[in-house]
Amino acid sequence: MSFRTYQPSKRTRRRQFGFRARMATKAGRDILRRRRQKGRKRLLPKGVEIPYKRHTVQHGS
Repeated sequence: MSFRTYQPSKRTRRRQFGFRARMATKAGRDILRRRRQKGRKRLLPKGVEIPYKRHTVQHGS
């Protein structure tokens, strides 16, 4: 039986494709530069700006 391979996570999406992740590497900065040159309305993918709740309480305590 096949299953869906995409298991979305707001945190991973943000860490991999967010603005700061792009700015952290030369290649990422190049991506942003190309998207600016092209005139993209949004520089980043759609779900990246969605905030996620940070776990402040440790589990089991």
